[in-house]
Amino acid sequence: MPLVLGLIGKDGQDLPLVTAEGRRVERGMVVVSRPAETLAFMDIPERPVLSLNRSFSAPIKVFAETSAEDLQFLAAHDSDAFNRWEALQVLATSLLVEGVAELRSGGRLRLDPSLIDALEATLSDPDLEPAFVAQALSMPAEADIAREIGEDVDPDAIFRARSELRRCIGEELGPLLEERYARVSDRGPYRPDAASAGRRALKNACLDLLAMSGKFHAIGMAERQYDTADNMTDRMGALAALALHDVPARARCLDDFYRTYESDPLVVDKWFALQASIPEPGTLPRVQALTAHPAFSFANPNRVRALIGSFAHGNQTQFNRADGAGYDFVAATVVDLDPRNPQVAARLSSAFKSWRALEPARRGKAEAALRRVAGLETLSRDVKDIVTRMTDGGGRTTERG
Repeated sequence: MPLVLGLIGKDGQDLPLVTAEGRRVERGMVVVSRPAETLAFMDIPERPVLSLNRSFSAPIKVFAETSAEDLQFLAAHDSDAFNRWEALQVLATSLLVEGVAELRSGGRLRLDPSLIDALEATLSDPDLEPAFVAQALSMPAEADIAREIGEDVDPDAIFRARSELRRCIGEELGPLLEERYARVSDRGPYRPDAASAGRRALKNACLDLLAMSGKFHAIGMAERQYDTADNMTDRMGALAALALHDVPARARCLDDFYRTYESDPLVVDKWFALQASIPEPGTLPRVQALTAHPAFSFANPNRVRALIGSFAHGNQTQFNRADGAGYDFVAATVVDLDPRNPQVAARLSSAFKSWRALEPARRGKAEAALRRVAGLETLSRDVKDIVTRMTDGGGRTTERG
């Protein structure tokens, strides 16, 4: 098994790797060929921090006894982009899992200064590719946090913890985020090359965090970006930032987006999907109303996937509403759609696959909706196979739909 590793000194630089036999290990590559091996290196002047499986050199999951301090160091200094990103993700995930438990018990999310410091170091490093920095700024998704928790999952608490962390990052690093936003904003004509795409990704990542505060200045930045954008990436990035806030700019830009692109089916799908993904109580009524929109048709599989599929698979809080209305809506849609398009109906029904991992109240409502579907004798083979697996225990999983 090829395994690339590095030993990082306290100055953040990689230390030379020389084996006990005096052989220099080039590019940190070692080959593990036995169930257990000991690797020894000489002339290491100080306690190093281990960076293991760099660049994902082997398709394995690594379990290492890495302290929180070492993770913080890797997140701020590792020269390997993959491991630096991984360290940031592990730190953020740990903080969010802890925060979810605190919120559910009436406490508050603890902001870890070391995570902020690591993100600041990443944002400030001029040698890092903008595309990587954009990835580093992206906090673990709600589905990833739910997977880490594993059972008794409360989607609302996960959403609150993640939103609060992103808001805190946006406020703590606000001036630096604005500076990077301005620096990577292209002034010339649109270019599709990778470097330009990376700058756009970082620009929108900065805007996303800044807009989390909902402050007038940040909302104004998003609105200006929408109005002046010369490409779909920037326009959608601005619209996605606005979508999280019930402000006049959101309604105006959503209306403008549809009027501008109503003749382009793929872009209209984006419009439906974005609205279905808004994590607020008004989204279910919005989705129900949009099924009557002139551009929507249950006979169009792409449109169904864009609107109802995005709601069921991508909107963790509203599909998993505490009152069970999200489950009831999707279950009823599956039943209605099954005779016409069993493949799409089956895909929608798979949104229930993690119902057993939910907290008891939601779990009961999800199971009831799922069993109503499973109890119908007219189900297609596609839908029956999926719902039967989920209701008899064969489809048990901790994946988030």
